[in-house]
Amino acid sequence: MRPDLVQLRGLIEESPTIFTLRGEGLPEARILAAESVVGPLPPSYRWWLAEYGGGSPAGAPAAATDLTTAWRLDGDLLRFCTEPGTGDTYQFVLGRQAYGEYAVTRRGADDADEEYVADSFAGFLTVRAARHLGLGAGPTPAVARLWRSTPGVLLPNGVLVYGPQDILERNETYEVGDYAPDWILIGDNSGGSGLFMRRHGHDRDDDSGSEHDRATVYLLDLGAGERDIDTCGLSEPMTDDLLDWLRHGAVRP
Repeated sequence: MRPDLVQLRGLIEESPTIFTLRGEGLPEARILAAESVVGPLPPSYRWWLAEYGGGSPAGAPAAATDLTTAWRLDGDLLRFCTEPGTGDTYQFVLGRQAYGEYAVTRRGADDADEEYVADSFAGFLTVRAARHLGLGAGPTPAVARLWRSTPGVLLPNGVLVYGPQDILERNETYEVGDYAPDWILIGDNSGGSGLFMRRHGHDRDDDSGSEHDRATVYLLDLGAGERDIDTCGLSEPMTDDLLDWLRHGAVRP
């Protein structure tokens, strides 16, 4: 998914793990000068620089620095962040691109191997925030895949899928854990109905005894309070492929 910059701003400004220098956005001329050295920067990271300039996505204060000396370009890897304390580094893989965004990997201070982290800089921030909030990679496999690209998304038709900055509060507000403990509210349609998925990644065994992925997203009135959302007769299945549905505008079946 293309990063939603409105949702990204919300994540940055609400997350205690992301430190920024407000009002210190870099002028376009400085960003262009940096790109003349390291090449085109991914859009969500470019936006971060223009909005905040200095700061640290790793959660510790850092002064604004000269971009062309703060980064390290090593072949197709561009290091953009070093973890305070551990020395772990995060880098863009310049050859792995989608929507202009570069995948992000992590390398330990004493480890030459790279670990995949996210599909974009926005996803890198989202994954860090989610883990800090105790959400792991995400409450469902489909949401985890979305968060690796963007901290939620709001579409023109009003469909909103939450990022880690919103999902816990929305589930508490609507008491989902009380009336539907096997489910999680992942978003809404901006019109009084919620988008629900099972918390775990698999259905119960079917008649043949096999186990298959539970990936269906259901639409249900937020006041319905149903425990068995998939069989209550009041819900409407929207999709069994969340990301593809969102990419195509989240059209109601």
